[in-house]
Amino acid sequence: MFEPAIMVENLTKRFGKITAVDDLSLEIGWGELFGLLGPNGAGKTTVINILSTLLQPTNGVATIASHDVVYDADAIRRIIGVCPQEPAFYKHLTGRENIELFGDLHEVPQNVLNERIETMLKKIGLKEDADRRAGQYSGGMIRRVSTVMSLINNPKVALLDEPTVAMDPVSRRAVWDFIKELKNNGMAIILTTHYMEEAEELCDRVGIVDEGKLIALGTPEELMEEHSAKNLEEVFIKLTGKKLREAV
Repeated sequence: MFEPAIMVENLTKRFGKITAVDDLSLEIGWGELFGLLGPNGAGKTTVINILSTLLQPTNGVATIASHDVVYDADAIRRIIGVCPQEPAFYKHLTGRENIELFGDLHEVPQNVLNERIETMLKKIGLKEDADRRAGQYSGGMIRRVSTVMSLINNPKVALLDEPTVAMDPVSRRAVWDFIKELKNNGMAIILTTHYMEEAEELCDRVGIVDEGKLIALGTPEELMEEHSAKNLEEVFIKLTGKKLREAV
């Protein structure tokens, strides 16, 4: 029987009178890179926070590798990696030291950790700057360090909330290639992004949410054909009626 990597069924999250996620249902397979798209305030980060066990749903069910986000939170935390929208790091430590700290928290063996850090830093183009204090990093460099921190435990599932914001085109491309490699190795990935070309380049399927509701689901090609659009950004604007914000 097929076991989805991530299953969301009738998921709802309310904050008082505000419904941030409204009866959302999704299944995401192993080795699938799924783009969760939507305007600001659509509920994307709330979904990420529920899946990463930081928030509990008001109604509905969500599971990762058959573990329930409410009842099996500890098991889920051991198999996921989360790159949050707002990076969490220590400015007085170097980039390498921040990554080492997260590896230690995940109890990655030291020899494995050292090898993994070197490999990942090289792949995202940060090896030369790894021993600078993180407080001296640009916004794009911080995002790259955060991405490595979120993946240093070699998780089965990655939840990446706008990982390439503030990156220059060369750095963004390096992170794209890195994410593709993870997907090809069987990792299930949810990616939120405001860069529609990023979603077109990376995602096997995308779901567009607005006001907490799923309003479109399919491959980028399917959605472009269905809505007679030349690209995913045009689909997005047609469906949401809103302009994409400029990433900073």
